[in-house]
Formats: sequence, structure tokens, C-alpha cells
Amino acid sequence: MIAYLATREQFLKDAPTIAQKVFDLVVANLNLSVEHEKQAWANSVGGAMHHVVLDDRFPQGTGIAIEYQINTRKSRLDFVICGRDSSQRESLFVIELKQWSDIEPSDLEDHVQTRFRGRLQDAEHPSSQAFSYAATLSRINSYIQDESVVLSTCAYLHNCEDSSVIRGDAFAPLIEKSPLFINGEKDALVDLIAQRITSGEGVGLIERVDAAENRPSKPLADAAERMLEGHDEYILIDEQKTAFETIMALVLRPKSNKKQVLIIRGGPGTGKSVIAINALSRLVGAQKNVQYVTANAAPRDVFKKKLQESIDKNDLRVLFSGSTGFHSVEPNSLDALLVDEAHRLKERAFNEPGGTVQIRELISAARTTVFFLDEAQRVTWQDDGTEEEISRWAEALGADVQYLSLISQFRCNGSDQYLSWLDSALGIVPDDEASFLASSYDFQVFDNPKELHDVIRSRNISTNKSRMVAGYCWDWISKGNGVGFDIEIPEFDYRAQWNLSKHGGTFIIHPDSVSEVGCIHTCQGLELEYVGVIVGPDLIYRDGNLITDASARASTDASLHGFKSAFKSDPIAATKKADAIIRNTYRTLMSRGMKGCYVYFTDKATADYFKSQLPTPA
Repeated sequence: MIAYLATREQFLKDAPTIAQKVFDLVVANLNLSVEHEKQAWANSVGGAMHHVVLDDRFPQGTGIAIEYQINTRKSRLDFVICGRDSSQRESLFVIELKQWSDIEPSDLEDHVQTRFRGRLQDAEHPSSQAFSYAATLSRINSYIQDESVVLSTCAYLHNCEDSSVIRGDAFAPLIEKSPLFINGEKDALVDLIAQRITSGEGVGLIERVDAAENRPSKPLADAAERMLEGHDEYILIDEQKTAFETIMALVLRPKSNKKQVLIIRGGPGTGKSVIAINALSRLVGAQKNVQYVTANAAPRDVFKKKLQESIDKNDLRVLFSGSTGFHSVEPNSLDALLVDEAHRLKERAFNEPGGTVQIRELISAARTTVFFLDEAQRVTWQDDGTEEEISRWAEALGADVQYLSLISQFRCNGSDQYLSWLDSALGIVPDDEASFLASSYDFQVFDNPKELHDVIRSRNISTNKSRMVAGYCWDWISKGNGVGFDIEIPEFDYRAQWNLSKHGGTFIIHPDSVSEVGCIHTCQGLELEYVGVIVGPDLIYRDGNLITDASARASTDASLHGFKSAFKSDPIAATKKADAIIRNTYRTLMSRGMKGCYVYFTDKATADYFKSQLPTPA
């Protein structure tokens, strides 16, 4: 999605008021609040880039895009020039603009430190950022792939007068791929642009790129084998890159002998698991004693199934571990533990007296422990992984603690707006203004569960990456002997079994499991192309409010075990906790799909409510 798009000639006419024009278009076209960026556009676009484009050597007739949002993500390309190169190939030239002037060295690879809001902070090197943004666009955009569009990148730090840090020897490979220019080097920048783009094509090319279908990233389970072999299967961008390099610095280049704890917060699809597996690969390659840990059995089972042909099963058992059993591990005997889905950690690993034993044992076992956390994905009564508890135990064990947040997300077709809308619609983070473009993510409400399941089956034929899931509101009748149907909705002649008996943790990849229905326990931490969700009677709309009903959960569901006893002693607190678990469950289920989410509500009033919240098709 593009905020500002014009020919070179129109841009020069707009330059005197470009900051206001870009601001208005970002608000209108991208639905973003960006008041704080207006001055930056005045300086970088209306000032520095105006002088670049004004130069007579700048190719005539080129198209110029400003603030091109990659696949509806928060990440945006600052300035894009489109035209053709000397071989008449369609070409895009991406320029990352920075106003930085105060730049210091960083301990993180591919990073420097610069001043944000009065203090020095780690920031990805601009050449690395420009290259990663363009590479991300290239990987997801079908037009760029199919038509072999040429992408070139550079960074322009128009306020920087001292390049000694930003052009340090360690950055030479980055700058070779994505050249860097500072204040006073406008002529060299124009020369490079004129070499890469020799003739203009107006705005047609960028319009075709923007209109093209976006292809989702490869599911992590499919990419894990090559990642563990050392291949770069994903491009880490922005805060993902910073998080990854922070892990590397803590484990490979420790500054002290103190224990280290890193808490990385991030919502669905922000790359928590991708960073964890990338870090596992790099640290295994560096011969570090490291393990990937998750309380969720399903991701472990899927990774092990995918990797069983290339990695010895005993090595797999060590590399991919559950979150229990660390009570017997010698303190600091591991270099690193990468604890994914840390919100699913339990209060106690065993029936020991005391506090959050599981968290304590994980921190104790390793010199560096990394917790990947999304507290809004706590979906059982026993889930106790919170930032507060992790920090408390880290302090008790004498560890240094750092905190990082992930923002850009890569699931749900990259639509941050969809996830914000979902949080609002579910009443998790109410926001009257939350909305998403119907064209940005395929969300549909179905009136018939049988029709929904048929659509999921058809979506699954070509890639085996679409599945049905549901809230745990139906008893597990088929447990043990696999006989009978668990989920029955007679008015639509719909019958299905829970997946738990037959395929267990590999439900999301087993080719036969599309006929079954998964639950939260077999899909959390994993991803699909299309997800079909049956919302049960535990979430209903009444008297103008979306409410939850813990009593509508199945008796065979252990997720709310503990609710009844807690209700007796404190009904208000127990009801509030159960309410959050139910909403979080559907948030997690409805954010598994990379391309689309199709939903059937057993309660008609709830279906009508969600339909009323849907965006109007463009």
C-alpha cells in the first residue's frame, strides 16, 4: 500500500508542501497516526530528496513512491524510484532515509547506536535495513518474482557529517550490497540512481507491484531443516533483527559472568518462533550448548516430524525440549535456553512448594535464558508465564534483565490492522476506530459449518496448509477407540471428530487431518494458510455485549480446571480470569491463518455482531 505516488515532474511541483501531502495521504491511505513524522518528511523528503530529484542527471519520467507500506505491515519503504535500467528491465530503487547525526558503535552485529528521544539506543544499520526491506518485498510480491523486477537499495543519511562509525570495517559487506551516502554526497547518490535506472516509466510499475498478490512466507515448520543447516530462510527486519542480534551478543560475546535474561514480547505472527529457530541454528553452528524449549507439545512434535530424516532422534530430543525436567540440570550448565511460547509456562514443574518453579528452573539452568512472550495467548488456568513473574525470578537469581518488543507481524497477510480489529471485536483491547481493509485479509463469517469445512478442504488440496479448529466446547467422545463424532451440529448435518486421538501434535501437517477439527492445544505456536474456526457457546453476544460462559466448555477440556474451586473463594477474580482465557483462545485460533480466517458461530447473535464489525468491501 502506497501513501504518495507521482511522477518525477509532479513530485517537484509538490515539494514545497510535500510534508503535509504525505501526512494527509498516510492517514487516508494507510490509516496510520503519524503526526510525529511530519517534520522528518519536511527535512528528508521536502529538503534532501527534493535536491536529489531536482538534479538534471536524475532520470526523466520516473515514478516516485513515498511511504510504501510492505504488505500492510508497519514497515515502510521511505522513498522508491521506479523505471527501467539500461537493459530495459523494470527496476525499483529503494532509498532508506535517516536524519541521524549522532552515531556511536554498538555491541550488536549490523547495528549502530543513535540518539532517540534523548538517549542512545541500538538501531539496525541503515544499509542493512534498506536491503532487508527490499528483500522482504521481493520475497512476498508475486509481480516482482514473476516479472524479475530488479531491486536496488541504498541509505541516505543527509544530516550525518562524520562517517567513521557508520562506515566502519565491519559494515563493508553491508555497504557493498546497499551503498550508503552522507551529507555532501548528493552527487554520488544521483550518479548511482542514474546508473541503476536510466529511463522512466511513470507510476505504472509501482502500481503493478502494489496491486500484485502477496505470497505468504514459508511456514516455519517447512523452513526449519534448512535453517538448522545454516541457510537464511527468512529476512529479519526492524526489531526482529535487533532481537536476534541481542541474543547473539548475550550468548557469543558476554560482557560479564552474570546470568542473563532477555524477555521478548510480541503478538501473533511477529516472528517470535522464527527468531528462536534462527538463534538455535546460529548457536548450534557456533557449538554452543543450546535448547529450544516450549511448553506446547504441538510445535515440538511438528518440528521433530519435519526434521526426523536429517537429524538423529536423540539429538532432536535434546534440541527441542518441553519445559519440565530442568530441576535436575546443573545451574549454568547450558549456554542458552530459547523459551518459546513462554506465556504457557506453568506455575510448578512438579508438586514442589514455593513459587513459579518452572520459570526458576529454566533461568537457573542456563547462562542466558530468552523468553518469547505474548500474555494475551495464555489459554489455560495453569498458564503462569508473565513478564512480572519472569522478572521476579530473574532478580532473585541475580540475573541482568533486558526487555525487547516485536511489532511488525508476518501472519494474517501481514495485516496489523486485522489483528487490532480482532482484539477489538473480541473485547480484548476495545477500540471503536479499529478496522482493516477487506482486501488486506480474507476474513469471512459462514452461516453453515458444513460449508465452511468444505471450503477449508478445497483450500487444502494444493498445499496441505489449511485446517479446521474450534473452541473446546464439545466432549471428546472418540477418545481412545476413535469411534463416534465429537462435534455435532444437527441442524446443518455437520459431524466431525477432534484430532486428538489419531494425529495428536502433528495434526497441522498430517495430510489426512483436514477432515478433523483441531483445538487450541494442537495449533498454538503454529501457522496455516487458511484457518476455519468454529466458535462455540462459550462466546456469545447478549444485550449489546460480547460475553463469555465458562460453563459452556466441555467437561473433557482441562483448560479451565481450577475455575470452580477458585470461583468458590473469589468469584469475581475467577470469572475475570476465565473470561480472559476464553477470549485469548479465540484470538489465538483466529490468528493462525496467513491468508485467511473463516468463522462459524454456533450462536446467531454472535455471528450477526461480527458481521456488523466487518469492513465494507472496497
